[in-house]
Amino acid sequence: MSKFEYTGEFEFRASKKMLYPYLSSASGLAQWFADDVNIDEDKILTVIWDGEENKAKMVAHRTNSLVKIEFIPNDPSDDDPNYVEFKIDMNELTQAVFVRVTDYSEMDDLDELGEIWENLMHKLKEIVGG
Repeated sequence: MSKFEYTGEFEFRASKKMLYPYLSSASGLAQWFADDVNIDEDKILTVIWDGEENKAKMVAHRTNSLVKIEFIPNDPSDDDPNYVEFKIDMNELTQAVFVRVTDYSEMDDLDELGEIWENLMHKLKEIVGG
């Protein structure tokens, strides 16, 4: 199945330090990203959407800067897993903070995916006050 990449950039009125825990921890992600997110002792995330469990792992992170979550494919031969990446940037001139989202998945309706991320980022903005 073909995969597609969506990239969106969202401005926040919050510091990088304030945003990072919402992007990098199970409890933070559970507040806006999914119905629930849990992490086990092997650092495997269980992301729950509409009652369906998805296993994932954080494959990259840099404090207050970057989080990449890779979803573990159901088919072990799938060597091109879905992932979502959050990159937190700050414009040095304006001091504005941006979250750049990259969503790599089978979802081919990029307009719909854009709407989904707009809604998720709006929810996160309401939580962080920005």
